[in-house]
Formats: sequence, structure tokens, C-alpha cells
Amino acid sequence: MLVVSEKMDYKALYEQLLPMLQLQQQDNQQLRNQITQLQYTVHQLTRLLGGFKTEKFIPSSLQQQPELGLAFEQGFAATDLTDVQKISYVKQKQAPRENGLANAFPDHLRVEEEVIEPTEEVSGCEKVGEEVKEQLGWKPGEVFIKRTIRPRYKCPIAGKADEHRIVMAALPPQALPKSIATPELLTQIIIDKFIDHKPLNRQLDCFKRSDVTIAYATITDWVRQVANVLSPLGHLHLHEMYGYDYWHGDETTIQVLDNNKKKDTHQGYYWTYLTHNGQLIYFDYHRGRDTLAAKHILQHFKGHLQVDGYEVYEELDIKEIMVFFCMAHARRHFHEAKGNDKQRAEHALTEIAKLYKIEEQCKEEQLTEEQIKARRTEKALPILKELGKWMNEEYVTLKPKSPIAKAIAYSLKRWEGLSIYATTGHLHIDNNPIERCMKNMAVGRKNYLFCGSHEAAKRAGLLYSLLVTCKLNNVNPYEWLREVLSHNINAMTTEQLKKLLPHQWKKAADNTTA
Repeated sequence: MLVVSEKMDYKALYEQLLPMLQLQQQDNQQLRNQITQLQYTVHQLTRLLGGFKTEKFIPSSLQQQPELGLAFEQGFAATDLTDVQKISYVKQKQAPRENGLANAFPDHLRVEEEVIEPTEEVSGCEKVGEEVKEQLGWKPGEVFIKRTIRPRYKCPIAGKADEHRIVMAALPPQALPKSIATPELLTQIIIDKFIDHKPLNRQLDCFKRSDVTIAYATITDWVRQVANVLSPLGHLHLHEMYGYDYWHGDETTIQVLDNNKKKDTHQGYYWTYLTHNGQLIYFDYHRGRDTLAAKHILQHFKGHLQVDGYEVYEELDIKEIMVFFCMAHARRHFHEAKGNDKQRAEHALTEIAKLYKIEEQCKEEQLTEEQIKARRTEKALPILKELGKWMNEEYVTLKPKSPIAKAIAYSLKRWEGLSIYATTGHLHIDNNPIERCMKNMAVGRKNYLFCGSHEAAKRAGLLYSLLVTCKLNNVNPYEWLREVLSHNINAMTTEQLKKLLPHQWKKAADNTTA
């Protein structure tokens, strides 16, 4: 039988145990927060392991509809045969080619014919026709020796019987006249690496299959020489970009070998800028991701700069630049927070989806800038105002370290910059145009893994700037670079060099064709 002392002071015992109880409650709360954070981390890692990183969001109100949006549950009125009209049409059959083939290959391709005669004797037979089969063929790239011969002639000088002069044709101009590689070979090497993402060591293996051995130091020196000779074009290219008052900005990493780091590579950064019309891009390499690196290019820029929200851009303190932000990055944070707070995250995603729907409609209707500004003022600004108000009200009720609170905090801190686009007709809602341009760099980075030095990374940035600009202007990068390397660049004037810039070169080619 339990005996309870009548002299026990329960109040004192309660006061003694209360601090321990409060401490235990705090520990339990911390453990619950850790569990929530770990569950969120597991959710994110599971998505990455699954190989999907889509940010497409369909509001729950639409997810409940039948697939394809067909209202199967609705009844249909009986067909009234008296309203049926007879409709007839004539289907035009595609005219076959002369060889009887319906699928035409491009006309510019060379045709290599092979005639296969029967094995039996047909000398006494009459040919009554033939069957033709066409296929796309391929021959591996051929490495050959190009021997340029210039005959020298000794010609008499008029009026001077005992004197002669030597006559010889001049060599065709080349950007690298002392190189043993032709402009065509140099162009192919550059295109293979920076457009088709084939590292130089793999290219050397391809040469070996043709019994041609090239030293690695030789091929890297060819790339260095090409980048150096294109340097004047790079400067003019950047100067052309300064003529635009609206840029997109972004950064991406690149691993670089550094003599000061024996056991590891250095993580450098390409600071990338794209003009708002999506035609000119520049990759500026720097060792770091600080304000000094950003100012290297931006100190001479004036206008709107759209970025992802990285704090360095806000610290530039350049009066001529108005920094604003990317709605896609704000949306991404809410998408990642769905595993933590689905209700709040989906509310924000639904409202953001309405903003993108407005932009989609403006594009489909091909509205002018003034019409887009009016549409955004009427429809987008009220959504942004209400969404900003909702985030302010919700944030104070959340735990600051929770994923949904971080997503809201990210947007609230930049809400004015996220909303600026809706007050104009020419600014974009997000930074997706430049992110699409970064894919070329990202794919190449996965193949060649690193740059051999900081100088090599700078040269790669120059080559990417010009070659990706070719792609943005629908210019064949091989044809462009081959022609550029077939000029003596060092002897050309600034005005002549400008005509070789990818977007100007395309205009000249279009005018010649017209």
C-alpha cells in the first residue's frame, strides 16, 4: 500500500519539475522541426533520383477534370438528321518525284549513284525501266593534305632588256596564316567542342582512326590561337550589346584547373548577359561570384537588368541600372515547398499560373507593347497586389525556417522587383530566355568536365559568346567561323570587322540572297 506523506509540498515539487518539463517540450519541438526538415529533404532527393525536375503546375480545380478535359458525364442531344449537310472535297495527291519517290530529300545534297546490273546475261534484252531506291548516306570526315602551289615566273621588264621581275600569286588570306591547319579544320575542331560538346581528347581519338596522330598540346594551341584571333570580334560584340537598354543576367559554374589547388579544381563562374530580343549573348568568366566580377561588364551598362535574385546584383550601386527579378525563380521555391505545406504552396502557384496565363494570351494575340501594358495593368497588377498581401499575412503565422516560410520570404523581399514587369509592356515576366541559352554551356561542361586554366576559361567564354549568338540568329556556326577564319582579321578595319559579327553576317547574307 502506497503511503503518501502529509507533509509533502506539492507546489514546491511542481515548481521544481516545471523547468524540466519546459525543457523537454522545447526538445520535442526541436525534434519535430528536424523531422519535418528531414522529410522535406527526403522528398527533394527522391524527386532528383527520379530524374524529373519539372515545375509545371496544374491547379487542383483542373486536376479533378477527366483526362483531356472531355466532359464525359454530360449528355448529348440526339442527332437531327434533317440538319445534316453533305460535304464533299477533293484530296490533292502529292506529285511524285521523277524517280517515283514521294519523300523528297534536300536538293542541296550531293547524289552518289550506284547501278547494279543483273548477274545473268542481258546483252540481248531490251531495257524497259528501272527501280530506284534512295537512302541518306554518310562518309566519315576526311583528313587530307592541302598543298597550295604558286608558280613563280621570271618576266622581262619593258625597256630594260637585262632586268626581270618575279611574278607569283598571293596566298589566300587566313586569320592564322602560319598554322599548319586549314581554316576548315580549325573550324571543325572548335565546333566539335563548343557546339557538339566533344572534348579535345575524343577528337584526337577520331583522328587516330584515320591514322593521323596530333599531339594534345598542338590541338589545344590551335584552340588558343583561334580564340585570340577572334578577340577583336568579341570586344565589338560586347560593344554592340551596350546599345541595348534591357538585359537578362545569370551565372553558371565551371570547374577550372588551378596550380594553387593540387588536389582539387577551382570553381569559377561565367557571368552571362543576354539582350532582351534574344539575339546577342556574352559569357564573361571570373574566378569568383562577388560584386567586383559583376561590375566588370555592368559598370558600362545602362537600363533594366533582370536577374534571379542573387544579392550581389542589388549591391552594385549603379544608378543607371534598374535591377528587377524573375518570377520563375519565385515560383520554383513554392514548387519545392509543396512537400512541406501543400495548401499554401498550391495557392501561390495557382496565382502565379494566372500571371503566366495572361502572358500566354498576350503572345497568342500578338499584342503591341502598349496593349500588353494595358492588359497587365487591368489583370496582372490586381493579382500581384492580392498575392503580396496574402504572403504578408501568412508569413507571420509560419515558422521562419520551414520551406514554405522560406519560399514566401524569398518573394516578399523581392516583391517590388518581381512586380515591375507588370507596369510596362516590354519587360519579361521571368529570366527563362537566358536560362535556355545556358543549356549549351551546361551540356558541354558535363562532357569536358573542366577548363585547363583560368585563361582557357576566358577564351572558352569568348568562343561561347560568338557561337551561341550564331545559334540565336539561325546562323550556321560552321559556315560563319570558316568564313571568319578565311580573313586576315588583324588587317581589317573596325567597320569591316563589324560585318563579320554573327548577327551582322546573317543580315549581309540575307541581303545577298535577296
